[in-house]
Amino acid sequence: MSKEIVVQPQPRAWLEDSVLQPYVSRYGAHLRRGRYAPSTQRIYLCCVAHFAHWLTGERYGLNAIGEAVVACFLSEHMPACACPYPVRRLRHELRAALARLLEVLRADGVGTLDPALDSVVSQELARFDAHMHDVWGLADTTRRRRGRVVGEFLLAHFGDQPITMSTIGAASVRRFVIGEQGRSAGSIGVIGGAIGWFRSMSGDRVSELAAAIPRAAHWRLASLPEVLTDAEIDELLRSFNQSFPSRRRAYAMVRCLIDLGLRSSEVVKLRLEDINWADGTITLVGTKSRRADVLPLPAATGSAIAAHLRKERPQTLNRAIFVRHVAPYDEPIEKGAVKRAVVAGYRRCGWTRTGVHILRHSMASRLLRTGAPMKDIADVLRHRCLDTSAIYAKVDLNRLTAVALPWPGSAS
Repeated sequence: MSKEIVVQPQPRAWLEDSVLQPYVSRYGAHLRRGRYAPSTQRIYLCCVAHFAHWLTGERYGLNAIGEAVVACFLSEHMPACACPYPVRRLRHELRAALARLLEVLRADGVGTLDPALDSVVSQELARFDAHMHDVWGLADTTRRRRGRVVGEFLLAHFGDQPITMSTIGAASVRRFVIGEQGRSAGSIGVIGGAIGWFRSMSGDRVSELAAAIPRAAHWRLASLPEVLTDAEIDELLRSFNQSFPSRRRAYAMVRCLIDLGLRSSEVVKLRLEDINWADGTITLVGTKSRRADVLPLPAATGSAIAAHLRKERPQTLNRAIFVRHVAPYDEPIEKGAVKRAVVAGYRRCGWTRTGVHILRHSMASRLLRTGAPMKDIADVLRHRCLDTSAIYAKVDLNRLTAVALPWPGSAS
């Protein structure tokens, strides 16, 4: 029985006459491995056919295909699309189908370089990324974020010209970091920090830029972390008693956040072998601290994870505890799935909150209220420096009231 995806003659002709023709069968195999429904496979292939038709008209070569070309197709062609029937025009279908196409092309080493980046800039970014990984040991997400900032910085100043950092003046650096419309203090800190790390790697070549990088005012431990009360935590957990898709997975993930104080990135990295059911422990590997930590597994958290594994987790060879419940299957979830589960819980409670880190703060605050020493709280949060956990002492108003001195001139 043929496994070829059946589409209409016109989309099939567009595919056969395009640079994507050698990858049509591989694309279908990729969708079947992801266990997409037959109807979804047909829709996605028709979306790729529309993209192929546009590529042919624009005379794009195979090696030019990347994120930038897909973005151009979606943002410039689709609003004015006059391609003949039948074509797929739903943006969410096209975006999903073309994301899978890029996966197929990259697996074959095609279209791996973004044409928006000059090769010189790409080489500089590759060197910066290697330095961040090998010398500074930064996490993947941090490297990607700083790489994007530095890439935009280099393109804005050099475009397709050779990179000569000595030609960049202080005023130009300040304009880039602050932005034309102005940025928040947090954004200035992130962008200025990325440029500063790049300057640090480059050494004397850009040493004169150090003083030019703006520094947003920020006082350590000045802010108060937002936390949930015990009653609010109970209300949030009860919201998962309602019936909705992937309810057990969402509940287990939220229990990991509330009971263990995990970060979203740590939740998605949990694997089956990380849990020792006999000893009641869980091992965290590849965390932000870049070390392995063993924590006790609370009974409620373990029960939630076990219920998810037994009753809801799809059959898969993937060792991740939390895997996708929709195609493409056999892949772990991403951080966005954790945030969506938390925010959906907030909405069921009638709240407008959006932050996931609130649950980590709440766990630390709850430990403090029960009298746990600050050292134990730091160990659970896996903070290397005790001062990092000290901010949670500021939300224990009862203890602060007990040690606060009367205001000069007050009646007390």
